[in-house]
Parts: sequence; C-alpha cells; structure tokens
Amino acid sequence: MGVTVKDVAKYAGVSPSTVSRVCNNNPAISAETQDKVRRAMAELGYVVPTAAPEPQTVPTVKSIAIVLPPSDRDAYENAFYLKAIRGISQICNQRSVASTVVTGSNDHELLRSIQTLHRSGRVDGFILLYSKRDDFVVEYLCEHGLLYVVVGKPSDMAGQTVCIDNDNLLAGREATDYLYDLGHRRIGYIGSKNDYLYAADRRAGYQLSLLLHQLPAKPEYSVEMEGVHSSAVTHLERLLDSPERPTAFVVSDDMLALSLERLCIQKGLRIPDDVSIIAFNNSLYAQLTSPQLTAVDINSYLLGQEAANQIINHVENPNLTTSKVVVPHRIIERSSYRRWEEKP
Repeated sequence: MGVTVKDVAKYAGVSPSTVSRVCNNNPAISAETQDKVRRAMAELGYVVPTAAPEPQTVPTVKSIAIVLPPSDRDAYENAFYLKAIRGISQICNQRSVASTVVTGSNDHELLRSIQTLHRSGRVDGFILLYSKRDDFVVEYLCEHGLLYVVVGKPSDMAGQTVCIDNDNLLAGREATDYLYDLGHRRIGYIGSKNDYLYAADRRAGYQLSLLLHQLPAKPEYSVEMEGVHSSAVTHLERLLDSPERPTAFVVSDDMLALSLERLCIQKGLRIPDDVSIIAFNNSLYAQLTSPQLTAVDINSYLLGQEAANQIINHVENPNLTTSKVVVPHRIIERSSYRRWEEKP
C-alpha cells in the first residue's frame, strides 16, 4: 500500500485536511506550513493523485454534517444524541451555518452517505458524535483530507484530531467510588460495547476504582450490551438471580439503566432497597423513572456546542492548531441509591 495523506499528515505533524489544502495550493495555508508539508511529501515519496479536487475556497454559506454512529435503532432513541444535536444547532444558527444529520443502519451504509455528501461538495466539515475503533468513516475522512471533529476520544491520530470529550475514565472511577462510599462492596458494571471508546474508558474507570479499593474485579459482574435490545440481557438476568449478585451497578447509559430497572421489577428486586444504580448521561429518562436515577451528567448539550464552535472555527481558519476540549461532568443525586450494610 502506497503513502497516504494520513501518513504525510502524521509525519508533518498537521491534520489531513491541511495536507489536502497544500496539495490544492490553497492560499490560506501559511508558507511555513506549506514548506513543512511538501518536505514530508518529498521524504515519504507521496505523489499527489491526478484526480485531486480543485482548490477549495470557503463558501459563502457553510454547511456542517452531524454524523451519528451506525445503528438500526438504539442510537436514534438515545437522548444523548438529541441534546448534542440541539447544542450544535444552536451554535450553527448563531453563526449562520447550515447543518444536516447523517445516519446509517450499519458501517457500510453510513460510509456511503458520507461519500455522497463529500462528492456533492456541499459540506465543509463533519462532526462525529461517536468514536470507535477501526472506523471506516474516519479512515475515509483522513484519506480524503476532509475536516472533522470527534465528540469523544480519537481512536487514532489523537495529536492531529480536533476532539471534544469528557474525562470518562475519571467519571467511571468517581461513579464507582460513590457507591463504595455508600458501603457497597459487590459493585457491577453494565456498559456499551468496548468498541466505543467512551464505554471502554468508563469501564476502565470502574475497574480502577475496584483496584484502588482492593475489591475483586469479577468478570461475571461486568455486562457488555449493544443496546436495550441486546442478547446480553440473559447474562444480566442470571447475574440478578445469583445469590452473590451485585448490590449496586454503575451503568454507562440511562437507557441501559432502564433495562436494568425493568429486569429488577420482573424479579421482585426493589430499587434502591435491593439494588442501587448510578447511570450516565442524566437524560430526561433518568428523571422519568421511578425511582429517579442518580446520574453522571456529562453535559451533552455543551459537548455539541463546543464541537460546533471548533468545526466552524477550523473551516474559517485552516491554520488553527489541533485542539482538545474537555467538558466537565458532575454527579446528580436522586433516589436510586441507598447506604448498604452487609448482613452478618
């Protein structure tokens, strides 16, 4: 496989979109940056494709694509994405930027949608509302030097990717610490697939808390679910039936916490008397349940606002340095927990 735009960007310490603009002789790129990129191209032996697009100028009316994760159902029912999109839309409206939402039931369908938008020439940048390993979409954006912002932790080229994120490892640890301080020693974890990096970090934070408190990290206490319709519900049912079931759970998403609540009710377990819960996202679902969920508020609205500001700023000024914005989280206490004392 030959040298790619992504290789040149990494070697030169710039973004793939900057390399693309240099290839197109874009006058917005400084002479110093152009020299650095062209040296990298020469040293790596990169050849500009003959079908390279014409030099681009910033259009009068800018347009941003908001990319949801590939899903045939669950992503579109999750309040996190709705709040993030609302934050993005507010900033786009304030700055007179159009926006469109891109979806797909699987990786290939989503990639086809991205390719169609790219070929249309109507989109200046992409906001990815997710980050996962081995993502076809990110590979395509990098290979074509397209500008994008990730909401989450980049899976690759972290130093050259603009991202907006929470400290999910710290949040996972603090959520577990919270239950430990209430007296819980059998603490379970329910999370999304580890392919998504926010879920992997929250799980790692949970495991770190157990380690620091010298609690065993039992594999059966950790349940990975693709969504509320996941086949892993059977594993969770067996865990709740166990005489050594957890007395509390950290749950990486409000919607998964609803599944846990429903199963507890079916099995005659009371919340919080028998099982305490702390969930993530603090969506409307957390407030509509009975009892209401204690939750880690990751401020998804602000995540969306910051992502929109970053992508627009980088469209308007291609020489901006790559940045990472960390949005703070906080624990909202409600009624889904209680102090726990082990029976003698």
